[in-house]
Amino acid sequence: MRIAQVSPLYESVPPKLYGGTERVVSYLTDELVNQGHDVTLFASGDSRTKAKLIAIVPKALRLEECLESNIHNVIQLQQVIEKATEFDIIHFHTDYLHFPSSRLGGWPQVTTLHGRLDIAGLDLLYRQFPATPLISISYNQRRPLAHSSWVGNVYHGLPEKLYKPGAGRGGYAAFLGRISPEKRVDRAIEITERAGLPLRIAAKIDRNDREYYNREIRHLMKKPHVDFIGEIGEDEKGKFLGDALVTLFPIDWQEPFGMVMIESMASGTPVVAYKMGSVVEVLDHGRTGFIVESIDEAVHAVRNIRQISRAHCRQVFLQRFTARRMVSDYVSKYESILEESNRIQLPSKTDLKPADLGNRILSA
Repeated sequence: MRIAQVSPLYESVPPKLYGGTERVVSYLTDELVNQGHDVTLFASGDSRTKAKLIAIVPKALRLEECLESNIHNVIQLQQVIEKATEFDIIHFHTDYLHFPSSRLGGWPQVTTLHGRLDIAGLDLLYRQFPATPLISISYNQRRPLAHSSWVGNVYHGLPEKLYKPGAGRGGYAAFLGRISPEKRVDRAIEITERAGLPLRIAAKIDRNDREYYNREIRHLMKKPHVDFIGEIGEDEKGKFLGDALVTLFPIDWQEPFGMVMIESMASGTPVVAYKMGSVVEVLDHGRTGFIVESIDEAVHAVRNIRQISRAHCRQVFLQRFTARRMVSDYVSKYESILEESNRIQLPSKTDLKPADLGNRILSA
């Protein structure tokens, strides 16, 4: 199958450090190539991939500190449009920017939505495109847009050999991700302080979250049981999680998926997570960790974390959250979309060439 993967340009594929969507695109793209598909990746020029790379910008926009990313996003869309007929299907990971062109072009395509959907105005936008095929990354993610054209749900997956199971010999709790109000590192600090466990924090501080960090979190990092090591890359993450007794995921928002949970399970490390968003779909309470609803429950869970089998955590990862399983699910969706596309003749596809379509859209 000839497949285009269209990635956001904010991070490289895979990201050098923190980055969820682009990391998933990387695993998906490379595993599709491993399984014999002809894949083209539209991404930043510093991406590393087994697929054919069409670079839109030399470096990820975050590294370039680009002030107007939509300039490059529109250029990327134009390049996709011009090459649209070269692919059996186009898989977008770039939210809704392409919706008008995809509807006019009529080529087989699908969009995975990676972010939160409970944002003001999104409901109005998606009601304008009721037939655009969408894939969710958890069923909970869909709730704000339940009326949309969902054609499948595909949980994220990791390469089987990316992380080796660890034994938790470091004796600490791990917090991995971002320092932001919704991730609640302050909860992690309080939980571990009360449980009498050291906490290591490997986290990114976005420019937009710097004020929050300075106001609410910086002083907490000075507590004696806290070790803030900053943002880490893929090569450091496996040992960081594998040496931890437990990973804390004390979120305070409707998390669409939560890569940290499956990264932790891949490392054999159980997770204590708050019952929000996708958590109940990813974790199995009492088997791969504990799902809690308060600080008191979280402290009790951390104190009893050795009840969870690390071998079982790893086994659940292998059964449910590998890149191979993720690709199998996506290919099944691609085939269904292509079958439906072949069955229904879209009139907009007959006379309009992709380059002409792009010029019409961009000049409108």
